[in-house]
Amino acid sequence: MSRKKLFSMIALMIGLNIFTGCGGDNQQAKMDEKIFTYGTMAYGVAMENVGTNPHESYTGWSTIRYGIGETLFKFNEKMELESWIAKDFEQIDDYTVKIILNDNVVFSNGKKVDGAAVKACLEDLISKHDRAPKDLKIDSITADELSLTIHSTEKVPALLNYLSDPYGCIIDVEAGEQEKIVIGTGPYKAVKVTDTQIDLVKNENYWGEVKPKMDKVIIKSITDGDTLTMAMQNGELDAVQGLPYSSLELFKNDKYKLSQVDTSRVYQAAFNYHTPELQDINVRKAISMAIDKENFTKVLLNGNGTPAIGAFPANLSFGDNEVKTVDYDLDGAKELLTQSGWTDSDNDGYVDKAGKNLELRYLTYTSRQELPLLAEAAQANLKKIGIKLDVNATDNYKTFLKSGDYDIFSKAIVTAPTGDPEYYFTSHIVPGAVDNAGFYDSPEIVQLEEQLHNTYGAANRSAIAIKMSQQILDDCALFYASHLRMSFVMKPNIEGFTAHPSDYYEIRPELDKK
Repeated sequence: MSRKKLFSMIALMIGLNIFTGCGGDNQQAKMDEKIFTYGTMAYGVAMENVGTNPHESYTGWSTIRYGIGETLFKFNEKMELESWIAKDFEQIDDYTVKIILNDNVVFSNGKKVDGAAVKACLEDLISKHDRAPKDLKIDSITADELSLTIHSTEKVPALLNYLSDPYGCIIDVEAGEQEKIVIGTGPYKAVKVTDTQIDLVKNENYWGEVKPKMDKVIIKSITDGDTLTMAMQNGELDAVQGLPYSSLELFKNDKYKLSQVDTSRVYQAAFNYHTPELQDINVRKAISMAIDKENFTKVLLNGNGTPAIGAFPANLSFGDNEVKTVDYDLDGAKELLTQSGWTDSDNDGYVDKAGKNLELRYLTYTSRQELPLLAEAAQANLKKIGIKLDVNATDNYKTFLKSGDYDIFSKAIVTAPTGDPEYYFTSHIVPGAVDNAGFYDSPEIVQLEEQLHNTYGAANRSAIAIKMSQQILDDCALFYASHLRMSFVMKPNIEGFTAHPSDYYEIRPELDKK
């Protein structure tokens, strides 16, 4: 072999070694990547939380749940406020609060979070969001380098609580929104967002003391319970939320870990006051008395819930243990219907009056597995007292809400996401509230809400909230079925993934995959 050919072969071999060596390094790097794949029932169009922009509908829940954004303050396990992006505040007067920011917070793009950035974010929020302006009542905001001063048009004792709602996630509004992606301050940043999936990567600029441990996080929307169960069993997912209650038993062994917590999410149903038959309190009360909550939670939910009296769970100072409602009583319910002239005159199994059966349209959606089960239970329960319930369980429920084609609307709602009762009353109960699906209009509620809105101090606010809850129950404006016990199931090598009573803070920097 000539020297020229020998050198050529050596050069070729060196080149091949370099090439395969680089490829091997890349392959090893990919193998070393920590990827957390999470399946959930709680992300999707029906929940109005598709995307990452907290200034749209309920999308802020995705922003804060999946570690993309953070609020000025946050809630601990007792639903008490703690500092987060903000480190402190000063109540200047009843209408003015000064918020002091931590000096090391940056957005995921590296831009510093200062007073001006927070001011721009909050002003964008109140210009676009449907609930925030009514909650915050902001008149003006002034900003300094590391603080901002908020002046409200009226007293807002729960202002800091409202700012801790998911819609209060601080984002870089100057950076804008690109393909449903916004820039937040959380441990992870979105790189791809669709109606069924969010892909996240580690935020290398994260400002918190605990740095994110995962390289990638994949959020998958899986709204079919059997599919979600199978995906977890097959090892396709590292963790899941929203498993059917019948499936949970499959994961109560040493092959998996569970994290469970009672939350303020309640399953409720609002009576439509535009329906003539439901303008009669006897009919509303009879329906409330016919719902067997104990059987619903113990049998249909397999014990993964607590029968509800009112909107708030008993572990809150203004919760269920402070109010009273009607008991489960089928005979009493039948008597109330008889008093209002509803009897089964033709023996067809349903009560009637003036030749018309008492038939009601029950609207709900399927993306919360408990709601179709509640519809099933309500339909069976009401048949026992002679009321026919036509169930429409559809994730296109908004169309029917808008047209008014329903008599009862059942939904799931976190009633105290801000650790304060006013949120629920202003969003669901007072006249004109965005989600007052029953068109409930009570002068007593209006008067009490005005008191609550102008009262400072947790104990004083709780006392008023209890009166408001009792008024709702006395009017039988809604019935409350159960409070949710939330469950996360995960592989045994997953750490730092725990359920929180607020139903927020799912993907945290502590999340790890050993």
